[in-house]
Amino acid sequence: MRNVVVTDVERPPLGQLDALVAYGVATVGEAQGRAGYLGSDLRARLPGARIAGSVVTAVCWPGDNLMIHAAVEQCAPGDVLVVTATSPCTDGLFGELFATSLRAREVRGAVLTTGARDMAELREMGFPVWSRAVSAQGSVKATAGAVNVPVSIGGCLVSPGDAVVADDDGVVVVPRLSLPAVLEASQAREAKEAATREAFTGGQLGLDRYDLRPLLDDLGVRYLTQSDWRHEQEVDR
Repeated sequence: MRNVVVTDVERPPLGQLDALVAYGVATVGEAQGRAGYLGSDLRARLPGARIAGSVVTAVCWPGDNLMIHAAVEQCAPGDVLVVTATSPCTDGLFGELFATSLRAREVRGAVLTTGARDMAELREMGFPVWSRAVSAQGSVKATAGAVNVPVSIGGCLVSPGDAVVADDDGVVVVPRLSLPAVLEASQAREAKEAATREAFTGGQLGLDRYDLRPLLDDLGVRYLTQSDWRHEQEVDR
């Protein structure tokens, strides 16, 4: 890895990010072909928060948050700071002081594959954080890493300037150039779900809404009365 800070990242329009946040992680992930989900281990530390923003990345060494300081300088309004480490690390590299600095720059939240701390203070100030762990373990500032370079999280490529959506379901990334198409697909999916919700409210079953009865039949699923099922159990013995 080259020790660099890339300064001129191209970002999506804020209007597109503001539109994306309405759909949430599950809808956006499904709308782009069940892609971009960064894993179930990134947990929301501010329940109920939902954000969408443009990615600024920071690559740190385990136990070292030097490059988060360098990344804060590169953050702009509408950004989300995405932090990862060169090898697994659960130390609390991020806390209330970083959040205070990021809020002053109108950053919308932070996503960390490492640990975070100062949970009470973060909740009190309402700064959204998603992290792999919560840990009071502190860090040093000694080793160079990188800012605004592509990183891999949960098997997904996350590039500076991509869009990221985060809520109680986790975090999903949308490539910057795909954002308009994903917005359109998310809107269509939400409209479809609204129609399905109305049908379910009216009593329709998923078996019929999704035409699943032929599939059950093809898979050999049979409907039996309880007495017939008990009889077959006896025969099988």
